Amino acid sequence: MSAPQSNEAPRWLDRAENVRKVYYAVWVACGLLLLAELFIDKHGEVDIEHWFGFHGFYGLIACVVLVLAAKLLRRVLIRPENYYDDH
Repeated sequence: MSAPQSNEAPRWLDRAENVRKVYYAVWVACGLLLLAELFIDKHGEVDIEHWFGFHGFYGLIACVVLVLAAKLLRRVLIRPENYYDDH
């Protein structure tokens, strides 16, 4: 199946090689930030904050928990498509 035709000029993220470049650039940035942690003097409140990569992994886990909570909350709050038409 082909993409729908439009008169709009293709943007730079419409090309697969540019998407791949952004993908790898994000991985490189994450790796460099993780390596930079070796040179940062941490002043954490608890001992676990001194573990290598703790804040990155904590952020990843927090993001996953937020997405899963949002999926659960969607099931509770979802309304039928014609909800506002009936009232």
